[in-house]
Amino acid sequence: MTFKINHSDPTPLYKQIEREILQKISSHELKPGELLGSNKILSIKFNVSLITIKKAVANLIKDGTLYSRVGIGTYVAEKKKNIVERSNHKTLGLVLRNLRHPFFSMIFDSLEEKAYQLGYNLLLSSSSNDVDREESQIEHFVKIGVDGLIIASLSQQYYGTPYLDQLNKQSFPYVMFSYIHNPDYWYIGSNHEFGGYLAGKHFVEMGYENIGFLNAGPNNLLGTQRLEGMKRALKEFSIPFLEKFVFNLEKEEYDKDRYDAGLKFGKYFLELKNRPEALFIYSDSASIGFERAVLESGLQIPKDIAIIGFDDIIAANYAPVPLTTIHQPVDKIGSLAVEIVHNRINSQPVGKRTILKPHLVIRDSCGYKK
Repeated sequence: MTFKINHSDPTPLYKQIEREILQKISSHELKPGELLGSNKILSIKFNVSLITIKKAVANLIKDGTLYSRVGIGTYVAEKKKNIVERSNHKTLGLVLRNLRHPFFSMIFDSLEEKAYQLGYNLLLSSSSNDVDREESQIEHFVKIGVDGLIIASLSQQYYGTPYLDQLNKQSFPYVMFSYIHNPDYWYIGSNHEFGGYLAGKHFVEMGYENIGFLNAGPNNLLGTQRLEGMKRALKEFSIPFLEKFVFNLEKEEYDKDRYDAGLKFGKYFLELKNRPEALFIYSDSASIGFERAVLESGLQIPKDIAIIGFDDIIAANYAPVPLTTIHQPVDKIGSLAVEIVHNRINSQPVGKRTILKPHLVIRDSCGYKK
């Protein structure tokens, strides 16, 4: 039997070994009671040090996947009874990046309601903005026997992590509702390009021509899609877009506190001699921070600067100047995420990508240009 690990993968080697063994057990290439060999033999098979093998094997013995016999070697253990008894309790694991994140917290209510309707218990876990912790939580949910997973990943790769690759290979029922670009993964979310188009179209209809965009960071793919949508709208109206009006928040600051990142950018923006008259901002939270900076300077919204946000979080309606924004259909995203996993659990056909249209919510931050 061939074992493969990728030495160029940043995932620790012992974790790759654990994952490879678990995958072969899941695919029935390794069967209960089968001898894997001694640690020395395994180190040769995996082409790693004996210390690395010992660490991987010890972890798998600890969780009951393997067992060892002195002087003989390591065996595959009999499949232990799931902690979550599937026959009596249908259970879904929900992995959120941050329970306080305004967008993901809005989705939770509809997730919980749909799960209840379909007879599932919902196990909730927050990765607290820690990528390693996120992977560990996903792995834990799989080991304790949840029926399916709903994941909001921290990864900024947008193409999936090695552990998600394993879920795919094992055909484990899951769906992502944080953006992932790779079409091979199950994903539900909004049409971000169309959301950008709606923002650009509204700016033009309100009489604005010098329009800027504030992204969450230079490599943020979601922001890029929204920007492309806005550019498409401007092109339809034969209005040129100036690339100098593309701005980026500092990623670390944005990840830590979106409101503060928007506030800090607002102070920088006000120092610019040549600035746009309207600004499409990546998120509502950053938009509200930006509003504060503008208003504290004595300028008026939308008279001096018009703003459109994205998400339509609850706070958008209660901002100092109620925020015109792009509404993501969080209720539908949450309920459909549960339905997708439910259908996958029951081997029902379901498309890998479910894309929903957002819509414009008009408030006070983007009135007619005067």
